[in-house]
Amino acid sequence: MSENPEIGERIDVGGIGTNYIAAGAGAPLVLIHGSGPGVTAFANWRGVIPDLSQHFRCLAPDTLGFGYTDFPAEIRGFAMYRWLDHLIGFLDALGIEQAHFIGNSYGGALTLALAARAPERVGRIVLMGAAGLAFPLTDGLAKVWGYQPSVDAMRDLMTTFAFDPTLVKEEIVVSRYQASIRPGAQQAYSSLFPEPRQRWLDALATDEGTLRALPHRTLILHGREDVIVPVAQSVKFNQLIEHSELHVFGGCGHWTQIEKRDRFLDLVIPFLKGD
Repeated sequence: MSENPEIGERIDVGGIGTNYIAAGAGAPLVLIHGSGPGVTAFANWRGVIPDLSQHFRCLAPDTLGFGYTDFPAEIRGFAMYRWLDHLIGFLDALGIEQAHFIGNSYGGALTLALAARAPERVGRIVLMGAAGLAFPLTDGLAKVWGYQPSVDAMRDLMTTFAFDPTLVKEEIVVSRYQASIRPGAQQAYSSLFPEPRQRWLDALATDEGTLRALPHRTLILHGREDVIVPVAQSVKFNQLIEHSELHVFGGCGHWTQIEKRDRFLDLVIPFLKGD
């Protein structure tokens, strides 16, 4: 058993050794992290998995290019189809026909693309500060995707994510920085969203007509002061996705699950249970 809490279970997904955090029992719930440097599923969801796992079988994978999942040099670079193949393969490897999904930022874009490609594999959807619609690249997101490793750069990024900078403790900064400089980590990360970065944001988008046709019940959460993904994107998701509801948190940036943790759980758990 690893002493590193970011390293959980490991499963072969189409020849890719995939790291994932597993906890709880019940209906499967897949949690897809965002695209920041040094991110892992554990780092993204550690604050809410203990509560969610009381109601669901939580499965939080490191996606290709992030964390402790393999990312061989020959498949590096942005490839939406490859991320989706990996997620579907992850479900298949675990014998899961359908799961609920929570998608954070980039993870929200993957969730929507997966729901469009394989709607029968996706139950209910929670989007949190989600990408997945075309919009002009923000300065905040350009900073995230253009990260060059240093403690100061990571500290600057972390304070960009949170509306309240006091939430950004130095141990978080150092931990994420150390994760970003693990052997091969920056090479993998920098291959995903190279300049010009607007093209990758556009490539994460699901067609608006496709979004209108989605049958899934969807809960949309967003921080009003988010400077990474503008709250207007979630307003538009709510307009496009027929069976959706939108909750906007004031005094909140891009870290809804951290900045508004208790309210996040109060909304998400009953929604996913169908209450």
